[in-house]
Amino acid sequence: MSAQTTTVAAPQAMPQAGSSLMQVSGALAVIILLILLAGWLAKRFGFSAKSGLSKEVKLRSSVSLGTRERIVVVEVEDARLVLGVTASQITHLHTLPPAPAEMAATPTPPAAEFQNLMKNLLSRNGKR
Repeated sequence: MSAQTTTVAAPQAMPQAGSSLMQVSGALAVIILLILLAGWLAKRFGFSAKSGLSKEVKLRSSVSLGTRERIVVVEVEDARLVLGVTASQITHLHTLPPAPAEMAATPTPPAAEFQNLMKNLLSRNGKR
């Protein structure tokens, strides 16, 4: 009799569904974190668009005249400009002198006005 060697192939391990799902989830989480980090860095170092007006130009009031038309009062250095603003252009309408000191002061916040109003109403009704 001759000796025959038989080789039995070892069964290959099947990949587990849980481990591949964890790898994909981990990679997705890392990508999302990198996107958020890039956005934060762009905002932190000024790569994003600037919002609002500069310190030299202050919007004092605005009135809507239609769906896309407005009249605005803008304070620039020592003058107040009345501008007509449309979707396609900005037109200088009038130049006003600088605001008086009492007008330039910050108005009372609405919460304080409401509080004073409530005190007055309660004192009138005798509930105080």
